[in-house]
Amino acid sequence: VFFSHCSLKCIFCQNNNISQNNFGKEITVERLADIFIELQNKKANNINLVTPTHYVPQIIESIKTARKNGLIIPIVYNSSGYENVETLKRLKGYVDIYLMDFKYFDEQKALKYSNAPNYCDVVKKALLEAYSQQSECTFKNGIMQKGLVVRHLLLPQCTNDAISIFNWVRENTGGAYFSIMSQYVPMGKAASMPPIDRKVTKREYEKVLSYICNSDFKNCFYQHRSSAVQEFIPNFNLDGV
Repeated sequence: VFFSHCSLKCIFCQNNNISQNNFGKEITVERLADIFIELQNKKANNINLVTPTHYVPQIIESIKTARKNGLIIPIVYNSSGYENVETLKRLKGYVDIYLMDFKYFDEQKALKYSNAPNYCDVVKKALLEAYSQQSECTFKNGIMQKGLVVRHLLLPQCTNDAISIFNWVRENTGGAYFSIMSQYVPMGKAASMPPIDRKVTKREYEKVLSYICNSDFKNCFYQHRSSAVQEFIPNFNLDGV
């Protein structure tokens, strides 16, 4: 379930049409609850709330209604990570899986690419709150039911950021999973802004992946480099809304 607008304004956003260009359709809290049930009836494994931060009060009410109407599959909070801790505290008991970005370790890059002051400090506090709520990852038939996944999209010339972020996750949220992503495709303003005007190289990706694999941290997901294509970008046509 994708939500229009986003708390960040990343210049490379692949979902720019809904995150920054106001595309979407206004619906009621009751309709959102119905959508959750409809997805469950279609055998969805979970309800994945994508960029939901600015709709948290309404989402909570929709979850309450949907659970009264039989919703039992996990709720995934799919977020940029740039979160207020108090917002996350309100979600306790409603979210089963936190899927949170940790985009930058370098504050200057956070300002340049996402206009996000104090990004690293804000995200660290948010992740620690999410981890306090869901510190143990549980699975059923190979599919996560509860837990925290910290996701990092590797950007060109940002391998040191990626390694620093991985080390922080390993040291501070040891029961969580770390997801290293290689799907970066330069979009929008990023297409004309070196060095992020290109895809991640094989050398860059293998440097980070080798570091992770040579560590003692086992809870990891990774993408193949073949995922860095525009064909994987969703077609936002309001289907199902």
